[in-house]
Amino acid sequence: MGKDKYEGDNENADRSDAPPPGRTESKKFGKCKKYDPSFHGPIENRSCTDIICCILFIAFFIGMIVVGGLAWYQGDPLTLIYATDSMGNVCGQSPGYENKPNLFYFDLLECFTNPTTTILEFGCPSPKVCLEMCPSTTFAPYTLLLAGSLPVSIPIGDSLWDKFICLDNFDPMMEYNKDGGQYSGPEGLQRMFEDKKCAAYYIQSEPYADRCIPAFLVNSNASAGDILSQGLDLIRMVGGDSLTNDTLVSRLLTAAENFLDLRSLLSVVYQDFVSSWYIILIGLSVGMVLALLWIIIMRWLAGVLTWLSILALWAILGAGIYCCWQQYVFLEDVKSGSTTMSMSGSGTQTGALSSSDVSLFISSLSGFLRLQTTWLAFGIALSILLLIIVLVTLCLCNRIRIAVQLIKESSRAVGSMLSTLFWPIVPFLLQVLIIALWATIAVFLATSHQAKYVVYNAPSNFALANDSDCKPDDFLPDGKYFNMTASCMFVSYMLPAYVTYLQFYNLFGLFWLTEFVAALGQVTLAGAFASYYWAYHKPQDIPTLPLWGGFYRAFRYHLGSIAFGALIIAIIKIIRVLLEYAEVQLKKGKENKIVLFILKCLKCCFWCLEKFMKFLNKNAYIMIAIYGKNFCRSAREAFFLLMRNIIRVAVINKITDFLILLGILCITAGVSVAAFFFFTNQITWASNILDVPDVNYYWIVIIVIGLGVYVIAKCFFNVFDMAVDTLFLCFLEDLERHDGSAEKPYYMSKAMMKICGKKNKSKPVTDNEDEDECEW
Repeated sequence: MGKDKYEGDNENADRSDAPPPGRTESKKFGKCKKYDPSFHGPIENRSCTDIICCILFIAFFIGMIVVGGLAWYQGDPLTLIYATDSMGNVCGQSPGYENKPNLFYFDLLECFTNPTTTILEFGCPSPKVCLEMCPSTTFAPYTLLLAGSLPVSIPIGDSLWDKFICLDNFDPMMEYNKDGGQYSGPEGLQRMFEDKKCAAYYIQSEPYADRCIPAFLVNSNASAGDILSQGLDLIRMVGGDSLTNDTLVSRLLTAAENFLDLRSLLSVVYQDFVSSWYIILIGLSVGMVLALLWIIIMRWLAGVLTWLSILALWAILGAGIYCCWQQYVFLEDVKSGSTTMSMSGSGTQTGALSSSDVSLFISSLSGFLRLQTTWLAFGIALSILLLIIVLVTLCLCNRIRIAVQLIKESSRAVGSMLSTLFWPIVPFLLQVLIIALWATIAVFLATSHQAKYVVYNAPSNFALANDSDCKPDDFLPDGKYFNMTASCMFVSYMLPAYVTYLQFYNLFGLFWLTEFVAALGQVTLAGAFASYYWAYHKPQDIPTLPLWGGFYRAFRYHLGSIAFGALIIAIIKIIRVLLEYAEVQLKKGKENKIVLFILKCLKCCFWCLEKFMKFLNKNAYIMIAIYGKNFCRSAREAFFLLMRNIIRVAVINKITDFLILLGILCITAGVSVAAFFFFTNQITWASNILDVPDVNYYWIVIIVIGLGVYVIAKCFFNVFDMAVDTLFLCFLEDLERHDGSAEKPYYMSKAMMKICGKKNKSKPVTDNEDEDECEW
């Protein structure tokens, strides 16, 4: 792995084992950091770390590309985009089907009767064929056959056979006339429809989006009653159901109308976006500027917002106590006996709550609130809570001041390196590419269909070699099964079993790659902000292009460590996905309450574990960016450093999270409200500058603006949060390494030293400066 320049805590360091003043050694969570005269920020002379994990990551990515190539070779996404029949032929595209652009469904109602199957199979489960022209009349041969109106004498006229619509590899006339065939004779004819080899019925249709849709859905001049009256007043479907005007209206017509309404709505919304695109861009730009300004002025707002929030909490609790006291005094003359609730007379009931139960509960609650002791209990509880919060605030007052000052320092750091605010664009674009790669591979894998064939009319002693699936070529004249009564016929397209495993491999790759990119961004930012903190004179001593320096060190030396940390999160995520998959599979069969409970507990545990590991990884990346050690050592040192200052960690995290959440909500709400007033013409001066676009659903545009501003603000404040965490770890190490003497001066600001009760006596004198000028 190579030897780090700063190896351990004692190489090139002060050999004294005595901790800094005011600090004590902690055997449980490691020793305090020791002074190193050569350390002045992120170490430049470092070596590669976690090389094995880097190689593993590269190999896995190559494997993902191989999976993508295999999926590209076998898959056909056109089957999801274009109209595709049951044989996998793309209507109007596949060879031999160029003149058959229209897809016909044997039973279109199946698409709406079982929508779950429709979604999971990426299409309607009904058999489908490509046709040159959609049916121009209504015809129901299965109904006529059941009614005895269809001539079944041999031979049936060719004109009648021409009306049949069947699968491409199925010839109804030949099968009907075959002696001893599966579909010969009247019973075989009926079996043709029941086995869905031929359409049991079809009605007058017109092409719509390359599909044959009933004419009354796409033609305003046609009605369901007129179309049905052209063929039969009653159509019998396979299974015994009758297709009447009522069923059409209640099923097909309703579903189609909902689809058309949704399509119309999407068309209108699209037009709204086209007419208001510049307003959306302006809103997003305003949100970006506000987020930038909010972070910069955080150095003045942090203390005010923090203490005002604490005082506001005190005031709310105090007001609650006052209200409880007022209510207690108001009910002083009420006798407790007169308001005592008797619950015994209501009896005991089981099952669902009735209206009388709800009324009883409401009356009981109302009576409970009329008790004087109720308000006394509320007042005591709020008083105890207020007392605890006041005592905790007073005890942690100094730590709160340190947290506020760190947030101010982070604001100054971001203001000194504004390029860090735009760094998230790079990880964002990389993650978009990764998601696009994953989605492409997933789609190609999902369409890697293989034809499934089965043997029909096989004799009792017939068996395929090795019990494998039959192949049509083996039943041709030169095939090994020729002259046998058996035939190999297509059933459906199915996904091979290995596709499921490849999908999980691809999903794991998505998790690993996205976490890797996020970690690379965190290490880069941590290196930049650490350079800021360990600069003695700010901003004069800040290195040139600190962001580029952080990225170079991360990319050159620590891809393995970054991949290691990302791998841990990816493993936890894939385990959570497997738990979800197991729960779904379990619910398909007979549910086991105990197993479901265990699965939910495991899901909760792994969710907590993921949150903890992300927190630990983030701090490990900061240590990697500073010292260049491997992931495990960095995680261990970061964890011990935080545990030695656990109270400070809790305070700084909660205050930072609160201020960041407050900033995001204020910016998002402010821009959204301004957009609402603009679209409702309530901002006259803005309307005079920009024309208010004429939109149908302005609230949808406002929602889009709000979501976009939220995402932008979140990205900006994530950078700010990384600055706070980096400076916080540097601050803790600064306290442990230095004591304020001339040899070991603090790197923290004067304001921070004042809060901590520290002071730099003087800085070591150099050849080009006087001792008085070095005093900080």
